[in-house]
Amino acid sequence: MRIPSTQALRALESFARHGTVWRAAEELHLTRSAVSHQLRLLERELGFDLLERVGKGVALTARGRRYAHDVHKALTMIGDAGAQNRGGGIGGSFRVSCTPGFASLWLCTHIAEFQEMYQDVSLSIVTPRRLDDVSNPDVDAFIAFGDGNWPNCSVELLCDVLFTPLCSPSLLNRLGGFSKPADVLRANLLHLNDVDDWSRWLSLTKVETADPSGGIFFSDMNLVFSAAIAGQGIAMGDSLTGQTALSEGRLVRPFDIAVPAARSYYLVVDLAKSDHAVLFAFRDWLRSSLADAAADMQAARG
Repeated sequence: MRIPSTQALRALESFARHGTVWRAAEELHLTRSAVSHQLRLLERELGFDLLERVGKGVALTARGRRYAHDVHKALTMIGDAGAQNRGGGIGGSFRVSCTPGFASLWLCTHIAEFQEMYQDVSLSIVTPRRLDDVSNPDVDAFIAFGDGNWPNCSVELLCDVLFTPLCSPSLLNRLGGFSKPADVLRANLLHLNDVDDWSRWLSLTKVETADPSGGIFFSDMNLVFSAAIAGQGIAMGDSLTGQTALSEGRLVRPFDIAVPAARSYYLVVDLAKSDHAVLFAFRDWLRSSLADAAADMQAARG
């Protein structure tokens, strides 16, 4: 059985994760035309359409999404096999600073996988006071939520964030369901620090005369999600950190409308620590795990 070129498969897998040719080209250090060429060659070799026109851009067909999901699993398995065989020579202490919500709602539910692969690494997870704080001198790597501007640091985009309302099924039933975006104002709006995310979503959905300043404010995403799960109001959350609660049915999405967050998650490392032996292994594992999560979420959406 003929196997397509690895470069073409990597182009498809990267395009499926990022959704754009330019992001895939940036990740693979190729030109956009080179990525497009690889995708066309792969289509020709497979004998079915991977892409379809959507407006001015392109997107994966349903069959293309299924094939990309299988390719992602295969490439991840190959990468994991290499990582596990490399892991024996990596050891020492490694401290990661991670935003509280990302740490408890995602990282802490996956981190044992990394420890199993690198058993000689002494790993510590700490949380900062601010979501974009990368100032702790005792930390080797930061998973920060910000605009990507951290001078004198190596900065890598981990994932963009799409915010959408999330609430408990009991709250939705108690309010008789939501038929239009303005219905969210019938419940408490739950905020993380400020009203920016709710303001942007209400503006996107053209809810007139909406005042998002009411509701309840929290300093930690864990508290926002806890209140939402307990039926105290509606949170503005994302599918990554809310993945477990959504899959278990403790939270639901009343609307399939999401707004891009003004900030994203980044892996940030002080340039003086960029050659840390454990960093390369942690970064590879983090990329692979987040790619798995993105593929699972895409598969769940169909």
